[in-house]
Amino acid sequence: MPKSQVRKKKIYTPPTDVLPNATAAEKKPSPMWLPITAVSLIVFGIAWLVVYYLSETLYPVAGWGYWNLAVGFGAMVGALGLLSKWR
Repeated sequence: MPKSQVRKKKIYTPPTDVLPNATAAEKKPSPMWLPITAVSLIVFGIAWLVVYYLSETLYPVAGWGYWNLAVGFGAMVGALGLLSKWR
C-alpha cells in the first residue's frame, strides 16, 4: 500500500491588528509608594478588626456598630486593588 504524503503545516502568525501595542519591556515599574501604601492598608485593616473584636465592639468607633467591619475589610480590599496595579 502506498504511503500518504505528509502535509507541511504553516507557522501560525497572529493578525497584526490583534497584537498588543505595549510590550513588557516598555512598561514602567511601579512607583515606590504603591507597595508601601498597600501593605499599610492591610496592616491598618487587620488592626482595626482586631481592636474591634477584642474590645467587644466598643472601639474603634462604638456608634458605627457593624460598619467597623466594613472599614477594616474595605481597607484590605483597597489594598488588593492597589496590588493589582503593582509590577
